[in-house]
Amino acid sequence: MADIKAGHLVAKYLKEVEGVEIVFGISGGHIESILDGFTEYGIRTIDVRHEQAAAMMAHAWSVYTGKTGVCFLTAGPGFTNGITGIANAYLDNAPLVVICGKHPLRDDLKGALQEMNQIDVVKPITKWAATCYDAKRIPEYMALAFRQATAGRPGPVFLELPPDILNIMIPEESAPMPSRPSRRYTIHPDDADLEQAAALINAAKKPLFLGGSGVGLSASGDRLREFVEKSGVPFMLLNYGRGELPDSHPQSMWDIGNVGLLVTLGQADLVIAAGIRFNWLLMSGGVIPPAAKLLRIDIDPQEVDRNRQADVGLVGDIASVLAQLTPLVEKRSHSEWISTFKAAGKAFIDSELKARENPSDPIHPIRLVAKIQETVGEDAVYVVDGGDTSYFGQVGFVTRQKAGVIGTSSGLLGCLGTGIPFGMAAKLARPDKTVVVLNGDGSFGFNSMEFDTMVRHNIPVVVVVNNDCAWGMIKHSQEMSIGGDRLSCSELGTRRYEKMVEGLGGHGEFVTKDEEIVPALKRALASGKPACVNVMTDPTVTSPATPLFYQSLKMQ
Repeated sequence: MADIKAGHLVAKYLKEVEGVEIVFGISGGHIESILDGFTEYGIRTIDVRHEQAAAMMAHAWSVYTGKTGVCFLTAGPGFTNGITGIANAYLDNAPLVVICGKHPLRDDLKGALQEMNQIDVVKPITKWAATCYDAKRIPEYMALAFRQATAGRPGPVFLELPPDILNIMIPEESAPMPSRPSRRYTIHPDDADLEQAAALINAAKKPLFLGGSGVGLSASGDRLREFVEKSGVPFMLLNYGRGELPDSHPQSMWDIGNVGLLVTLGQADLVIAAGIRFNWLLMSGGVIPPAAKLLRIDIDPQEVDRNRQADVGLVGDIASVLAQLTPLVEKRSHSEWISTFKAAGKAFIDSELKARENPSDPIHPIRLVAKIQETVGEDAVYVVDGGDTSYFGQVGFVTRQKAGVIGTSSGLLGCLGTGIPFGMAAKLARPDKTVVVLNGDGSFGFNSMEFDTMVRHNIPVVVVVNNDCAWGMIKHSQEMSIGGDRLSCSELGTRRYEKMVEGLGGHGEFVTKDEEIVPALKRALASGKPACVNVMTDPTVTSPATPLFYQSLKMQ
């Protein structure tokens, strides 16, 4: 058998063992051999303009395809630029393999170009981090990385490969490819716990199922449908769980939005929380009424009693647990409770519902969302990125697609700038679907140069900028806290972002009036190009999420 360049083993493993089709990153001298391997083995590379976008796209690829995302970083600044994307994937529990260059081993402690201790930097924000020192073991380390990324609660892993390992020739038979394990290990709850959980559900008069990213990561849509339609329990799916059942399902509570949910949740007598953390967005569990019973389902046993002790805890994969639980629950209807719940939530957002229907000058952000929905429809993928923008997009968009509405900046890291990378990955993963990113004007600035990436790689995403000329959530928080006359670093002004996109080869539209929204969107969609529709919206409007954000940071 012929010799092979060690760096090519990375691509050989990705292609032949994991079936990886696409990877994301930026070129660099330290990883040249790996890049050449991608060419040799026919793996598509999307080279971005900033490494944080590469990590974010790989993160998003895992969400939209259910497969582990892969990104590549060169050493030093390539690595540090990717840190934000890695941290975001870690807090979002997204399976991600980060392949990174390193300074040559022969130059260790000599002041080599881009020499730094990368492993110790990245360890706190990865499930597993390692350096391979032996070219023959590259396939073994790659296999370890993929197993670690997906085992149990998923997350990002980091594999560091120095060039004096990558650039040598070795006999191909000296580095055999491990086979991909076909077995799956699933944790199952005890029968007694399942029976106790079923008893709670069967006794509940006002139950609610609250599902998070764990519902999506376990691909539990079919099992969830069987459970909710037999038990009659209303549900709301958040984060990457959204879309496992369509928003239009009669038992879905998305009619009232997430803040409407928080306000009316106090009426529930049982909350079934599956694959979702009780973090600051849920007031660390404080939104669950003290008198309500709590059933938690999670693959991580540490989450079951975190921030609020569960009456019953079921540890395991969501789909597997629901398959075991459904035969034990009684066939029920909770139609009266669903109607009551929805009526209370809609009363809270009544003014918002009216704003969707009625034009205003300047344009209300929720009216913009409604016009996008009207134009694009439910068979699309929507990505929302920003502060107040995240609220309006998540409550206003409706979709039938799995992960069809994602508020990318609504995770634990609160990471702005994720929208454009997520939108790009969504279009690559689902090229037959229309992909719309709703960006705040502040968050748009982080990765707007990725329009160049979209043009070069023919990724026709439509980005709509909800342009209130400010870091809106911060501006309105400052108005509540220190007063409108002392705003600091929160105003941006009118900027013609669509002109920038036109300069990069995309399509641009500038909108200031309600009647201009739909025609501009139709032209953007018809262009077949990456497009920016820059819409000037009412700078005085704030969302109900801003007071929650303000209260979470307020010093007592």
